[in-house]
Amino acid sequence: MPSLQTDPSSLAFIASVFVLAGFVKGMVGLGLPIVGVGLLSLVMAPQQAAALLVAPSMVTNVWQLLAGPGVGALVRRLGPMMAGVCAGTGGGLWALGRLGWLTPAAATRAEGALGLALILYAVLGLLRVQLPPPGRTERWAGPAVGVATGAVSSLTGVFAIPAVPYLASLGLDKDELIQALGLSFTVSTVALAAGLAAGGLFAPGAAGLSVLAILPAVGGLLVGGWLRGRVRPETFRMCFLIGVVALGLHLAVRGLA
Repeated sequence: MPSLQTDPSSLAFIASVFVLAGFVKGMVGLGLPIVGVGLLSLVMAPQQAAALLVAPSMVTNVWQLLAGPGVGALVRRLGPMMAGVCAGTGGGLWALGRLGWLTPAAATRAEGALGLALILYAVLGLLRVQLPPPGRTERWAGPAVGVATGAVSSLTGVFAIPAVPYLASLGLDKDELIQALGLSFTVSTVALAAGLAAGGLFAPGAAGLSVLAILPAVGGLLVGGWLRGRVRPETFRMCFLIGVVALGLHLAVRGLA
């Protein structure tokens, strides 16, 4: 992978991306990796963008996980799915390494895949696709969804598909769903960070920038949370998803052309 650019203009762009990503998460409760990886991939490989997301994602997702009661019961219920996330992420990164997709020359392929993942995420949101409750199949559906989510995140740095639609189908109440998303995103972040580090893609420079990115991300998060009660969240959500489609199309065309 090419080294990260740390000139003033590049750092300003990275900071502005994290402010916007945090703002979106503050407004709609998720979207930090979607916005962060999507926009940062305009100037770097998706795996590099994912490395910068590690610290801000951990801080915001752990807070989201611990924001309500019943964490233990939720962890026990979703444990098999989280194990699947770890297995899918590790296996996905191993396979990409074997295929030579973790090299600079192959970065455009990952960029194209990221574009398609963003489009899928946004279209599902716009169409309000609701998966049927897994019922008795949850025992094996959870791990399967976890493996698929890990595989997608290993290539694109985005860990919302298919985890978010699946978690929304479990019949959790609002607070439980927020915690479940926090748990899934936290485990995905840790698994991806460990995999990137093992592959030599989470260099000290990326780690330092990731820690520094906590400040603009949290700043955007606070502003977004403050505005949530003053702007119609549904209107903002629609604009956000349309923007994600446009960004995904741009990345897909550039990466797959």
